[in-house]
Amino acid sequence: MVGSVTMQRLPDVIQLADLDDDALARAYAYPRQLAVPWVRANFVSSVDGAVTGEGAVSGSLGTPADHRVFWLLRELAEVIVVGAGTVRAENYGGAATDADRRQAHHRHGLGGAADGTPPPIAVVSASANLAPDARLFAESVVAPLVITTAQAPADRVAALTDAGARVLVAGEAAVTPAALVAVLAEEGLHRVLLEGGPHLFGQLAEAGLVDELCLTTSPQLTGGHGGRISLSASPFQVPLVRRQLILDDDGTVLARWGRR
Repeated sequence: MVGSVTMQRLPDVIQLADLDDDALARAYAYPRQLAVPWVRANFVSSVDGAVTGEGAVSGSLGTPADHRVFWLLRELAEVIVVGAGTVRAENYGGAATDADRRQAHHRHGLGGAADGTPPPIAVVSASANLAPDARLFAESVVAPLVITTAQAPADRVAALTDAGARVLVAGEAAVTPAALVAVLAEEGLHRVLLEGGPHLFGQLAEAGLVDELCLTTSPQLTGGHGGRISLSASPFQVPLVRRQLILDDDGTVLARWGRR
């Protein structure tokens, strides 16, 4: 899915304590010279596989190591893609990133942005079913993207546009994985960070459009009825290869998996 790919080569297993901020950024660098979008997904789960903890949100599973990588991945990305259900459940706001760090990442060819601006949040909703007064529209520095369909109600589209969103149409009645990636490509957004939810991730993975999965395993058992990171209408298999493991002293495991 790339033109000329140059991945940073680091040891397969690394101790987080051995990595300063610059080394960690090199460990998660996007490939250089991308011809088409590179889709990276980022999730956290418990040891027993739950994607949500107390309060039915993923944030309750976070550890200091997970938070550090979460913000780094946002610094490196050109766009953050998320499903509408996750935006509502997690009360998403705009991405708050460090301008100097994003400029430094760009200078070093790792990702980021030349002008240091944060990446936009791109929300996928076939029906444009989002509240115009949601935190995402009220607090974003960069205009959020709403990726929807031609059949989305015109009044909803107009309300979201008035709220400051850029509305992009990707399909007649449904936003397919291929159409989603194509719209991002048309916008020149090649370094893609997918933050959820499980249905959107499952659709993209089943379509063979997820290039990389960054998965944090939080050192806890949660029980209950927590969902999985990937959900789909039917089973599928995508072989993966382990690219990297970063281990924190508190037991957090930060894995990076790629398509074989």
